[in-house]
Amino acid sequence: MADTEQRLKIIPLGGVDEFGKNITVVEYGEDILVVDCGSIFPKEDMLGVDLVIPDVTYLIKNRHRIRGLLLTHGHEDHIGATPYVLRQVPMPLYGTKLTLALVDLKLKEHRVAGIPLNVIKPRDELDLGCFHVKFIHVNHSIAGAVAIAITCPAGTIVFSGDFKIDFTPIDGEVADLASFAMLGNDGVLAFLCESTNVERKGHTMSETKIGQTFIDMFQQAKGRVIVAMFASNIHRVQMVVDSAQLFGRKVCFVGRSMVNVTRVAMSIGELKIPEENIIDVDDIDSYPDEEVLVVTTGSQGEAMAGLTRMAYGEHRKLQIRPTDMVIISAHPIPGNEKPVARVINQLYRCGANVMYGQLGEVHVSGHACEEEIKLLHVLCKPRYFIPIHGEYAKLWQHAELAEALGTPSQNIIIPEIGQVIEMSDDFLDITGTVPTGGVLVDGLGIGDVGNVVLRDRKHLSQDGLIIVVMAIDRDSGTLVSGPDLISRGFVYVRENEDIIENSRELARSIIASYGRIDGSEWQNMKNRIKDELHRYIFDQIKRNPMILPIIMEI
Repeated sequence: MADTEQRLKIIPLGGVDEFGKNITVVEYGEDILVVDCGSIFPKEDMLGVDLVIPDVTYLIKNRHRIRGLLLTHGHEDHIGATPYVLRQVPMPLYGTKLTLALVDLKLKEHRVAGIPLNVIKPRDELDLGCFHVKFIHVNHSIAGAVAIAITCPAGTIVFSGDFKIDFTPIDGEVADLASFAMLGNDGVLAFLCESTNVERKGHTMSETKIGQTFIDMFQQAKGRVIVAMFASNIHRVQMVVDSAQLFGRKVCFVGRSMVNVTRVAMSIGELKIPEENIIDVDDIDSYPDEEVLVVTTGSQGEAMAGLTRMAYGEHRKLQIRPTDMVIISAHPIPGNEKPVARVINQLYRCGANVMYGQLGEVHVSGHACEEEIKLLHVLCKPRYFIPIHGEYAKLWQHAELAEALGTPSQNIIIPEIGQVIEMSDDFLDITGTVPTGGVLVDGLGIGDVGNVVLRDRKHLSQDGLIIVVMAIDRDSGTLVSGPDLISRGFVYVRENEDIIENSRELARSIIASYGRIDGSEWQNMKNRIKDELHRYIFDQIKRNPMILPIIMEI
């Protein structure tokens, strides 16, 4: 068995058994590289939470060993956590031009300074500590996507990144399959491949296929055309804008992220739109409806996004009109199906002509289907395989696919977040775990919302709140005011005065039973009030509100 010092460690801190929050640690000897640094949408039961980012306790403890953060592309699930993580663990960044431009936008917004941003191009190679890194061009739904090959004394590992194999991409740059083949010929120790579409047979449709769909829809449109999509899908934005220009339409970008991302993409030449064809949302009513294209956020039904606010009449400048054609050019991310359906229903209520995935080819995936995934496996010919980027069922199916392609089952590990996977030529095993999990971002608070806070928020959302307020005389220890009951989200007080009054009397009787009340008895009295009010209210109306006794000393 090889000495443990000569083993390569791979530690996924996110991105396995989940969609998003992609971040992986690669470690050999005294050197560490980090691949991607993404965020994830909060789950429905994470009330009030804006974002979930990975727990990077392990990186904080080992910050002196980190040689760099390598970014595969600029989607939120791969760069969304960068401003939060880099504030705690500064490290140099390496990524393509658009990827780093989007990260730079985030860092400036969060006032994180002093981070070195190193722009790379596909086929660039660099040395970071004991690691030799090569970047490989792949196709995806955003420009500048790369796979990454990392070589150290233990061998070479390949990260596919998010990819598909598109032989007719918008930018004309096909995936660099030759580089994968060269790596396979030289020997790949481990292949870490995304699993998003592993259960879909065949090939992913080319992005150019939907170009004609947009032209056909623009031709049919009688009024404004409103297209909702991911702001980062620059190639899709370019196609939509090109279609609009064929029909003499001006372009208006709506939504903070859409405006910011398109401005950045234009500044670095990734998005080409004549300035005279862009109009501000304040001037949109100065043009006839048939000369307007609105490109907006909101394809995932986000409450504060442009399309959602338009649909519900909450946008300050734009409301949906019956003459509008609305195109939702994205599939719902798993978990977002309900909010997307709600927005579509509301758009129909407004009388709009709505086009979405089930009604036309208005979206193609940026992820490889089974045959494309097979091709990379065959080209890389890895000794070991680790499926990443997907929920457990998809990782399992990807493992079965790899086994069918010839990788022995004992050479495949389906990872869990935080597992330390060690490998060498003759060794592969899970040898430990590191601290992991999701850190919740709520407003400016990072990590200050935990399970207890979420539990309380859920309790409040389901059953409401009763505050029992009373005042105690400091000298005599007697009740001088109250108890008063304040109800929020529990019952409509005017229609349930008997329950409120009986609850007040119950609290008063509990307080009276103590006679003189000194500070040592306050907590005991509070607990009795909570317990007995809970029992009374549940017996009366089968509800379980949060009860919060407050004692003031005067």
